[in-house]
Amino acid sequence: MPYLFVSTRIRLESGPTVVGDEQSDPELMAHLGAKYFHEKWNNFSEYRTDDCARVVLDKLEKLGYRVLSMTGIGQTCIWLLHKS
Repeated sequence: MPYLFVSTRIRLESGPTVVGDEQSDPELMAHLGAKYFHEKWNNFSEYRTDDCARVVLDKLEKLGYRVLSMTGIGQTCIWLLHKS
C-alpha cells in the first residue's frame, strides 16, 4: 500500500486524525495508534488516531512516506503520502 490519505478537520487540528479505511494495512494502523471506527449513520468505516496530524506525519516520515500534496476542502485538511 504505497499511497495513503491523512485528514483532519480544521477545528480539530489537535486530533482526531483519520489515517485509513476498511482496506488499510492493520499493522500500519497499529503503528500509528489508530483504532477502527464506524459511525452508525455512515456506510463506511475508518481508522482514527487521537494524535494531531503533525505527529502522524512525523511517524509516517520515519516509515519512509513522503507528502505528495496537501489541500483543504471546506473545514478539512487532506494530505496524500506515498512510500517508494
